[in-house]
Amino acid sequence: MKLGFVSDSLGGISLTEMLDHAARMGVSGVEVNTCGWSTAPHFDLRGMLEDRRKRDDFHRAFQDRGLEIISLNANGNPLHPTDATQGRDLRDTIRVAGDMGVTTVCTMSGLPAGSPGDTMPNWVVSSWPPETQEILRYQWEEKLIPFWSEIAGLARENGVTRIALELHGNQCVYNVASLKRLNEAIGPVIGANLDPSHLFWMGADPLAAADALGDLIYHVHAKDTMLNAPVQAANSLLENGPLMDIPARAWSYITLGFGHGDEWWRQFCYRLKMAGYDGWLSIEHEDVLLNSLEGLEKSVALLKSVMPRDPADFKPQDI
Repeated sequence: MKLGFVSDSLGGISLTEMLDHAARMGVSGVEVNTCGWSTAPHFDLRGMLEDRRKRDDFHRAFQDRGLEIISLNANGNPLHPTDATQGRDLRDTIRVAGDMGVTTVCTMSGLPAGSPGDTMPNWVVSSWPPETQEILRYQWEEKLIPFWSEIAGLARENGVTRIALELHGNQCVYNVASLKRLNEAIGPVIGANLDPSHLFWMGADPLAAADALGDLIYHVHAKDTMLNAPVQAANSLLENGPLMDIPARAWSYITLGFGHGDEWWRQFCYRLKMAGYDGWLSIEHEDVLLNSLEGLEKSVALLKSVMPRDPADFKPQDI
């Protein structure tokens, strides 16, 4: 496995400073945010699309430090019913990735409205009342599958072989079953960006998810979640309070090891190996209480201590 981090983890500093810290910390690459819910402080999507020299200069900044571009990340809602820019920017991210030789694009599946007349995305999380089933039919059959059929074709045309969808709440694809359903409908370009932090707050077990996904794991975000037991016990894990009010929330994103310790992350890495995954672990730091650089450094240190690095070489002796 190889270790890196998401560029927005250090979104408050320049590209040069961010890459210098990456080299200093001894990671192998950086996953770059391009658009969507990120202001993309390190990546000018329009400029990169139009100017090869900008793309070459960007790539060279990585190469000069011995770093790789892990993937491009267009983390928005490409099926937003009133904001077409997010779908457009995903398409442009795929085009730029192809021009730069980056074969993996990370994104979200998208969440449409619940019917043709709606203007707001609608996430269905239960089977009742009965209208939920019509909402799901509309979203999948009339929006999600046609959209991703088009995007899969665009990816193939541009040499992007893997689109890794983050299993995230408020998206049509948010768990193992929904990821497999879209993969079966669209084909092998669609796989999972397995981020344990979201599975924690949705009540799933990321270790079991790794087993169930197997070779559909195309990418991994390393992010932790703290479950605030007293608040969870009273209010459940369905949480819509302010992200910055950590004590009042049932769960919060947190620096690696602060929610689940070394032993859990060691087991996670091993279960990924068992599932056949030997790719990137990309740290996504979103802890609002710790300094971003300090939190990222602690996360890098933890994963370096538990992740497999070298190929297995055990072979039973001839006896």
